[in-house]
Amino acid sequence: MNWKSIKKNKYYQFFSNKYVLISLFFIVWILFLDANAWFTSHYEIDKQIAEKEQNAAFFRKGIKRDSARISQLSTQKGLEKFARERYLMKKQNEEVFIIEHPDSVKHKENE
Repeated sequence: MNWKSIKKNKYYQFFSNKYVLISLFFIVWILFLDANAWFTSHYEIDKQIAEKEQNAAFFRKGIKRDSARISQLSTQKGLEKFARERYLMKKQNEEVFIIEHPDSVKHKENE
């Protein structure tokens, strides 16, 4: 195959056209090389979407946990249990004894 036969080839004529070369360069630049390139920007957007979906799942779990806690506190018995356990409240004429195990008590040297 000599140079004249290559120049007569229809693919060579098409791709050697300056408008086609500039268009191909522009397409490669837009898809791969630009700061806002199509492939890289979609990769970053996909990462952000995955992160937002993880955040949404985390907050949905928190909402379920909080709504279960609210439903538990909506009854008088549940509210009383919460106050006794959390704030060490007691009824009148009642004594409360708090039992602490030595391994659960915080000391200054192991805080």
